[in-house]
Amino acid sequence: MTNAADRLVAKMREVGNAVVVGIDPRPSQFPREIAERFPKSAEGIARSLLAFGEEILGVVAGKVPAVKFQSAFYEEFGPAGVAALHASAADAARRGLFVIIDGKRNDIGSTAEAYARGYLGHPPVDEEKGPAWQGDALTINPYLGSDGIAPFARVAGERGRGLFVLVRTSNPSAGEFQDLIADGKPVYRHVADRLVGWAEPLKGESGYSAIGAVVGATYPEQLAELREAMPGIFFLIPGYGAQGGTAADVAAGCDASGLGAIVNCSRGIIFAYERPELRDRFGEDWRAAIGYAVEEMVEDLASNTPMGKLKG
Repeated sequence: MTNAADRLVAKMREVGNAVVVGIDPRPSQFPREIAERFPKSAEGIARSLLAFGEEILGVVAGKVPAVKFQSAFYEEFGPAGVAALHASAADAARRGLFVIIDGKRNDIGSTAEAYARGYLGHPPVDEEKGPAWQGDALTINPYLGSDGIAPFARVAGERGRGLFVLVRTSNPSAGEFQDLIADGKPVYRHVADRLVGWAEPLKGESGYSAIGAVVGATYPEQLAELREAMPGIFFLIPGYGAQGGTAADVAAGCDASGLGAIVNCSRGIIFAYERPELRDRFGEDWRAAIGYAVEEMVEDLASNTPMGKLKG
């Protein structure tokens, strides 16, 4: 049971890049091959989520170090959707990918402990059957303060799992709260400073902690500021691609060796077959379009950030 950050570093070095494929399945955008295979019921849609996820994983496994499942796109279809998420996360783990569950969970006390056990540890029964979820890391919201972090950090440390704490998010209205000045500095800097303390006990041999930060690509100056303020903290960087972030924007998020950050792209990869130029190039071979989009992102980051050093 190794440190989660050390496992992530090993995966990055193994495949030579820092790309995270975000799996945000929207049935309305599924290729016809998937959409027409299943009935238009909640159960049928859930089966299509699982089938689409399996196809995505088949394309990206071995090409990228990690995948990130956005739980909302599964939860909206009820228990069958959640079962599809569970099965897809287990499939990703079997394929050797570092698995992030993007649930942005948070609470305090016994409720936070229950979330932590469920997503990061083992349920309090049948522990010999293993963890409830095959996830290496979970995204969490720090809004409730240390009481909402400590239970997750404890279970993560006990079980060799990781956390990514929201610090500076990529959405347009992030600054409504995160940029507010308190005691002379913006709220996101207060979160960053606290996170450095929370993360220290979970540092691995790589020098990075199993507790990381979510920092968006759409605010590159603040990304650079936070990289300097948070040594030893892994960044999960959303916002690349469809949200407007570029490779140049994320460059400051990693260290000089190309480590310290992973960059997520969801729609730009999993629905790449909708791009007119890729439709013209690959026709009905939507899997090839997805594979091309992965390679395109890998090369973009390698050419425009220190992450190119991961290629060896």
